[in-house]
Amino acid sequence: MTQRRDFLKRSAVLASALSAPLIGRAAINAAPATAMRDRTLHMYNTHTGESIKATYWAEGGFVPDAMKDINKLLRDHRNNKVARIDPKLVLLLDQVTTQVKPGGVVHIISGYRSPETNQMLADTTNGVARHSMHLDGRAIDVRMPGAALTNLRKAALAAGGGGVGYYADSQFVHMDTGRVRHW
Repeated sequence: MTQRRDFLKRSAVLASALSAPLIGRAAINAAPATAMRDRTLHMYNTHTGESIKATYWAEGGFVPDAMKDINKLLRDHRNNKVARIDPKLVLLLDQVTTQVKPGGVVHIISGYRSPETNQMLADTTNGVARHSMHLDGRAIDVRMPGAALTNLRKAALAAGGGGVGYYADSQFVHMDTGRVRHW
């Protein structure tokens, strides 16, 4: 009974967060009828070659098995460590990519990063934050084949859900669920 009660509490919190009109400062399909629709992401991990098409939201709540699949796909590919991805990040990614190319495949450059990987990248690469939101499953680096990177950046900025980084030379856009900022 306690497990059921905890599950219902968590579901209610997630449902209220999803139906709320804002994620950060961004409107995320606030209309009640829209909030009830299924939400699906089609993602491809550029480092592992793995691909999933996951309906992560159905019947008014997050789908636990789909969220586990998303966590696994977005794992640290260097050491296979899996972490919980922020559900708000999944919603933000869906909102942005739907604006740019509905139903398109999202290429994942980086999702979760373990502390070891982040330290190695910070030591050897420019532009890697030592306290990156990737460490907390709150950041993702993406591109969408067939969609202009500038359009992906514009949609991410318009969403106002957190930080947006534009890396034209490396061909990806960074999105996170931190404070609203851009670079």
